[in-house]
Amino acid sequence: MSTLQFTRTLPEDATGAALRADVRAGLTGSPKTLPPKWFYDARGSALFEQITALAEYYPTRAEREILLDRAGEIAAATGAHTLIELGSGSSDKTRHLLDALTELRMYVPVDVSETALRQAGQALRAERPALDVHALIADFTAPLTLPETPGPRLVAFLGGTLGNLLPAERATFLASVRALLSPGDALLLGTDLVKDERTLVAAYDDAAGVTAAFNKNVLEVINRELAADFDPDDFSHVARWDAEREWIEMRLRARTGVTVKIRELGLAVEFAVGEELRTEISAKFREDGVRAELAAAGLTQTHWWTDAAGRFALSLARV
Repeated sequence: MSTLQFTRTLPEDATGAALRADVRAGLTGSPKTLPPKWFYDARGSALFEQITALAEYYPTRAEREILLDRAGEIAAATGAHTLIELGSGSSDKTRHLLDALTELRMYVPVDVSETALRQAGQALRAERPALDVHALIADFTAPLTLPETPGPRLVAFLGGTLGNLLPAERATFLASVRALLSPGDALLLGTDLVKDERTLVAAYDDAAGVTAAFNKNVLEVINRELAADFDPDDFSHVARWDAEREWIEMRLRARTGVTVKIRELGLAVEFAVGEELRTEISAKFREDGVRAELAAAGLTQTHWWTDAAGRFALSLARV
């Protein structure tokens, strides 16, 4: 009979403390910024699931296509006995890997949301009664302490989430992943690829306005958690391609001059007409750039797979 374990390395109030710190630093800085992780309360997660089904939003479909086509090759190349997934969420796409990794003995999903981990863990236990699941409630952007697991291990970081990190943050993150790996282990990394501006902007500014609602949801999170008085209608959703940096930026632009009070922080934040709050970057990559960033972290790219249209890539890398 399989086991289902949960280990918390994230302090109980860590999420609240991080939100307070990020909001204070981000809304008093110039320009104003917020990290994208605060989109994902229950409503934000539901909106993102809707986004992944939109015609304009290709990354989820493209990555799933690669996993369906290449999972057998990934399994053969790694021979993994343990799969560790960083930012696992619902563990939905991971099921394609779980099906292919016939020697797998343990799955270690890592996420800040205990609720998501419990739901996914219970579903996987019902689907795969022979699989041991050891869920880790932790922030994958901080140094991790992993449970004892059988090797070889495959660490998966899917969904293009690497692109939400600034270049220096990516370097730190990849170095931290390298520190987790032993000889014989591997990293499976998802990256969205550079393509034409029209396709990229449409993916983050869909005709139905779902992404706009998702973007504005961060204001609702701050209202609820920090007793703020943002009116989302005071802001417009903006998605912009930065050709020099090769990333999409999502922003919220003030439609009028407004002062927002955040009572939990004792803070009043002024927005001028047209002032923008950056809520996300989503970097897009080229193969040589991915290879170079992996190499700088002490990792060697051994495989590169894309979907048929060349929109998204999975890289396999080793120590």
